[in-house]
Amino acid sequence: MQLGNRARTWRFRGVAYALLVLLTGTNLATPLYRGYQERFGISPLVVTLVFAAYVAVLIPCLLTAGPLADAVGRRAVLTAAAVLAALGALSFALATGTAWLVAGRVAQGVALGAATGPLTAALVELEPTGSRRRAALVSTTASVGGLGLGPLLGGLLAEHGPAPRVLPFAVEIALLAPVAAAVLALPATRAPARRRASRPGVPAEVRSVFATSGAVAFLAFAVMGLFLTLVPGYVATLTGSGDLLLAGAATALLPASSAVAQLVGYGRAARSLEVLGLPLLAGGLGLLALAGALSSLVVLLLATAIAGVGQGLAFLGAQTAVNQAAPADRRAAVQSAFYVIVYLGVGVPVVGVGFLATAIGPVTSVQWFAAVVALLSLAVLAVRAVRTPTAS
Repeated sequence: MQLGNRARTWRFRGVAYALLVLLTGTNLATPLYRGYQERFGISPLVVTLVFAAYVAVLIPCLLTAGPLADAVGRRAVLTAAAVLAALGALSFALATGTAWLVAGRVAQGVALGAATGPLTAALVELEPTGSRRRAALVSTTASVGGLGLGPLLGGLLAEHGPAPRVLPFAVEIALLAPVAAAVLALPATRAPARRRASRPGVPAEVRSVFATSGAVAFLAFAVMGLFLTLVPGYVATLTGSGDLLLAGAATALLPASSAVAQLVGYGRAARSLEVLGLPLLAGGLGLLALAGALSSLVVLLLATAIAGVGQGLAFLGAQTAVNQAAPADRRAAVQSAFYVIVYLGVGVPVVGVGFLATAIGPVTSVQWFAAVVALLSLAVLAVRAVRTPTAS
């Protein structure tokens, strides 16, 4: 391998690591929220709002940071994101009340919003063989890998390490140090001086693919967000155990299933992946509703695994389609817009379920959510299935 290719490979790996660590950090606290609720005397709805608070700042950052990175270069934007991620972890480590948790989530949201589009675009450009399909695989597996690793690592360190509400976040800060090194090693990407940051948006030639694949990604991450907030509490209720590692491991099952499905599905056409993933997503939601009715941990874990496989295939298909369609000079902006859809899926439905739960109860609200999203998944499946392969 030539030196240039070797350097490109290491930069590619560094970018993937950065995406993984940032997503891991945003989910470290997932198994700890039940403890925060008891310690700070806050309601389940407030816990849901804390979990989703980062979406409120993440989305504006996604819309501005991607175009800004295209214009002024990625290193400055990504360096600031790494610093903010560390400040978010520090806020959780020092938390003495709800305000600290909200501040930590806001810092994490700004960091992730600023970094996601530029990192995803960098993966496409630095992939050693030039394969956009492989870049999409690495991007999606790093994303869902962080979603799974966060609860697992957080639960492990909190359950079996000293200072359970501090150690997970100290480890996250340590993991961010190599992220800074990876960012500084990126090649300069600043556009010519005459070019300003492009307005947030999607070029006309991409909009058809973006609309369909964006709908798929929204549904996939609506399911991901629900399971990440629901499973820890469900496991504690069904087992009568407060073991944080058990709760974290069960929560990590969906992202782990998603990552495995993406590895297996790698190489398939984007349209095929979406058509395979959506019915599995709907089936997992059906089993989730049944798990609540039966109060069955086994059915819950089965629902989590099946929904994870569907989520992984659907998301990989959506990301691949957008990667292939995005023009080179707008790639970070398009990827940022795509992740706006993704994180709207993570945050908005979960908050809706939290409000609904106060009126009709958590089990019934989840069952309604599962039914609605399952029907929407099947509707999008019908649209996607009749599109011609060339549209993918």
